[in-house]
Amino acid sequence: MRETVTIAPQVQTETAPQKEKKRIGIFGGTFNPPHIGQLVLAESVGRQLGLEKVYWMPNAQPVDGTHASAIAPSYRMQMVHLAITDNAFFDIELLEIRNGGESHTFNTMRELVSLHPENEYYFILGAEKIKTLATWDHIDELSQLVTFAAGVREGQSTSSDYPVLWFNVPDIRVSASEIRTRIRMNQSINYLVPERVALFMQEYNLYRGFYD
Repeated sequence: MRETVTIAPQVQTETAPQKEKKRIGIFGGTFNPPHIGQLVLAESVGRQLGLEKVYWMPNAQPVDGTHASAIAPSYRMQMVHLAITDNAFFDIELLEIRNGGESHTFNTMRELVSLHPENEYYFILGAEKIKTLATWDHIDELSQLVTFAAGVREGQSTSSDYPVLWFNVPDIRVSASEIRTRIRMNQSINYLVPERVALFMQEYNLYRGFYD
């Protein structure tokens, strides 16, 4: 008697397409205080990248020695909020301030990636900061977590030992140090910071007694 063998029909299974990640910018810094140059940089680079949103991320305790005189993070957080409030493209990320202590970018971004796996992160910074990347903690691992995106003014270098996307930005040369100095010397800071930020610093008498 011939044995009958039943062969089950092959069932084709469709692989569900992976949802495309959101392209999110992180613009970290001390923002001591936030100024017009930073606003233009974040806007220009973020728009050229086609990001959904750029999050400004004030640090709690900067590890950079040049910011030894940074005022309390609560003041800097409020100034960032005032600076970006009219721009729906911008938002604020308070993870470093909530965590407290020294703010190390690698630790922060590792936590953000873990909390928001749906996001693809681009870390925005000025071209002058690129040359300091080699001194950042766990920079090799960090460069795998985020894509660095640098705003370049005319005449600045576009070379790096790490992967960086370069974007031309308006040549606005303003520094927080210059603004703090002008405040101490009772000089005008009109148009160097948003008006709301200037009024806030005046109300709380900020930077009157600090020296860089």
